[in-house]
Amino acid sequence: QPASDYHFEYTECDVLGSRWRVAIPNKADTCTGLPDPVKGTQCTFSCSEGEFLDMRSQKCQKCAAGTYSLGTGVAFDEWDSLPTGFVTQGVTVNDWNAHTDCSNSTWTPKGDYVASNMDECTATLSYAVSLKKPGTVFFEYFYPDNSIYFEFFNIFLIVELNKGNNVLYWRTTTYTVLDSAVKPVLLRNIAISGVAYTSECFHCKPGTHSTKPGSARCAPCPADTYSTKGATVCHQCEQEAGSGSCKPRPPCTNSDYFYTHTPCDSEGKTQLMYKWIEPKICNETIEGAVVLPASGEKKTCPPCNPGFFVTNSSNCEPCTSGFYSNGTACTECPVGTEPVVGFEYKWWNTIPSNMRSSILRPEAINSNHNTAWEVAGEYVYTTPGDQDTDYLMLILNVPGYSLPQSTVKDRERSELSRITFVFETICSADCKLFFLAGYNEWNNNIVERWNGSNRKQSYSYLIQSNSTVTFAWTFQRTGKFNTRKYSADVAKIYSIYITNVVGGVASQCRRCAVSSGKADSACVPCPAGHYMVNRTGECKSCPPNTFIKAQHPVGQAACIQCGPNTIRNKAYSSCLSDCTLDMQTRGGTLLRYDFSPLSNVTGFNSSPRFTSKGLRYFQHFRVGLCGKEGQVPATCVDNVTESGREVRGYVCQSTVVPSEIRSQSIVVLSCEGVTTDTTLGGISSPHGLFPATSGLPDVIFYYKSSETTQACKEGRSATIRLRCSPTVTAKDHITMPSNCSEGTCDGCSFHFLWQSQHACPLCTKNHYKEIVSACIQGIQRTTYVWQQPLQCYGGESLPAQKVSACVPLDLWLKFGVSTGSIAAVLLVGLSCYFWKKTRKLQYKYSKLKMTTGGKECELPTADSCAIMEGEDAEDDLMDLTKKSFFTKMKSFSREVSNHLTCASPGIKNE
Repeated sequence: QPASDYHFEYTECDVLGSRWRVAIPNKADTCTGLPDPVKGTQCTFSCSEGEFLDMRSQKCQKCAAGTYSLGTGVAFDEWDSLPTGFVTQGVTVNDWNAHTDCSNSTWTPKGDYVASNMDECTATLSYAVSLKKPGTVFFEYFYPDNSIYFEFFNIFLIVELNKGNNVLYWRTTTYTVLDSAVKPVLLRNIAISGVAYTSECFHCKPGTHSTKPGSARCAPCPADTYSTKGATVCHQCEQEAGSGSCKPRPPCTNSDYFYTHTPCDSEGKTQLMYKWIEPKICNETIEGAVVLPASGEKKTCPPCNPGFFVTNSSNCEPCTSGFYSNGTACTECPVGTEPVVGFEYKWWNTIPSNMRSSILRPEAINSNHNTAWEVAGEYVYTTPGDQDTDYLMLILNVPGYSLPQSTVKDRERSELSRITFVFETICSADCKLFFLAGYNEWNNNIVERWNGSNRKQSYSYLIQSNSTVTFAWTFQRTGKFNTRKYSADVAKIYSIYITNVVGGVASQCRRCAVSSGKADSACVPCPAGHYMVNRTGECKSCPPNTFIKAQHPVGQAACIQCGPNTIRNKAYSSCLSDCTLDMQTRGGTLLRYDFSPLSNVTGFNSSPRFTSKGLRYFQHFRVGLCGKEGQVPATCVDNVTESGREVRGYVCQSTVVPSEIRSQSIVVLSCEGVTTDTTLGGISSPHGLFPATSGLPDVIFYYKSSETTQACKEGRSATIRLRCSPTVTAKDHITMPSNCSEGTCDGCSFHFLWQSQHACPLCTKNHYKEIVSACIQGIQRTTYVWQQPLQCYGGESLPAQKVSACVPLDLWLKFGVSTGSIAAVLLVGLSCYFWKKTRKLQYKYSKLKMTTGGKECELPTADSCAIMEGEDAEDDLMDLTKKSFFTKMKSFSREVSNHLTCASPGIKNE
């Protein structure tokens, strides 16, 4: 095979200190036609500075003029082609997407740097190196996009390497979401120390040269000269020192200089100084050019920052522990108070000692300009740079955090630290300001970003880990390559305040509770559930079922009432739901719920989505609905970076791609309440998101996080609707709104519907009815069945079927017939009796009438109207026997009426 298809490497050293030289193909799957292995040099062999090892002859040779070597180190700072020993390849992100061709998704040399892939594949760059002694590796990288995760296996930036063979890997995996543009990772300036030799010499960079063979380094060209790559001499030119080419200088403008202030002198004065941006590329002598303004104007120094005092030499020094100041003189905190420790920067005469500025240039163009931010008295601002694409960084480092004595030392109540800053951006292009936080300046995560011009405003960030000790503000004028076109675009930071910093200073003292009534008593936190009465140091108990969120509770307003159907925890730090709920309907029915079967942390995914290039991804959520105190919350871990940041709360969310790369996105920390109302505390759960199908109301859990972002100025919130579905036995049947497939429509409010039989109220006697069977053979059965539709689960069970003795229907029928017959006989007998009595009365009347002789209205005196003894009742058949019974009765009634009418006067006369 041609020599360009392979390169030589040494094998591992054996116990005798010997090794073999073998040929390694530059392309994968090429294993034929390679030279045979040969005996290599001893493992103790090495080359000196200015030499390289010719692997073919295995002898050290001097580097030619215009090149250099470090001898025991190797550096890669030119990327016109992939250097010998580097291997790059692309693979698919996961098996399901195996149809995607990733063979061309590799790292690509771009001159001053090597760039990663920009498609949805995994690109790997590797380099094998053998060290004769422990060494290090250094590299610079830049990745400007959140959708690409940069991983470097084995080392990161500067890491020690072990003696012997080492294989270094750089790998990127990318996916695009919602058609977002992907930018590549840029890698440059890889330097490895501890090697025994270098197999090649490196060309001098433009602007440098080496005149003799065997050079260990290249010398920069003098001023007014320039050189190209690999130069042995420098050529005359009206150009700055270290230049690689000559170009006409444009006339100077106001964008070619910046201003700064000198430190205060003994008189308390500072001088306003104007400086050209380095390197100076303009000409101030030609027509139309701007001349650098005169420097030296004296101004009164701004005050010292709070917590510092002015010395006799007009310098600012920090106050000692237990003292505070407003920037002039230090004063001891009074008894019963404690200093509020931190760092507060609001006057900018010099960059503080724990801050620095730097420039990150993605194009990897060398520059002598290192000033990114400059002080201006009332603010610190970004200076014009060489390129508008420069990233201008202001970095703040702190040693750690410590809570004051008066603060409760528990994770829920205490606020470890908070950083607050006031800023402003003025832009005419697509500028960006990033705020980053991390455990070192090279491993920062983007916390927030602002695009374009932004009015003067304040931003606050809660620090939750003692390892978050580095903060950075990074400003870029535009993402398009330009040379000082938008130099007037600027970012300003007016003030920075960070609390509870170890070794910090105090700007004020605050009242605290004391351990006893003695004058020298130390500050202590108020007991759990107590607040401090204003300006007295006395602690009082909060009202029932309230909690305290503030770490320094002052006044009864610090006691916050728990939401509906929640109870405070023992630490008085938050409210929780114990998974039980008693609710009364509008009709007065009491419903009781027990959500304990749903209390375990539950994970679920949104429906899959696809990027523009077909890569699948989805949102993964974890929910801890409720539970008693001590319940394990939902946990999400950021396993993309080395930080391993873990967040805990009721709800958290991650973006997941099939390669299992996850990025923690949101976390909701507090339970606001449990109710059937659709709004609570400014959080809304509209009916339209999940239309109801039954009359039973949904039970809604409300959660909220007070941590705000640029997009969510009121913080994030989540609602979980529990809907009774007796037929759903699964405990993770959770869905999202149909019109918001990722659980949210605005990125701030998340809504979920949880359907389960355990979301139904507990069953009671009101939820079933009884059915009584007919009496069969003296036995009657009572059966209990659920009311339909069934809207309960658990609670009371259906009673067992009851069996009881009974009397059959035919016996009752017989009894009824017998009773009716007896009643009929009695009725007939009574009728006959009264009929006979009526006949006797009629007979007596007839006889009386005959005795009167037919005279009207005269009646003889009758001794008695009754039938006398011996009278035969049969005599009254006189003339009645020839008439019917009804005729006789009618005639009798008429006669009695006439008799009474006529007899009345006679009776009166008597």
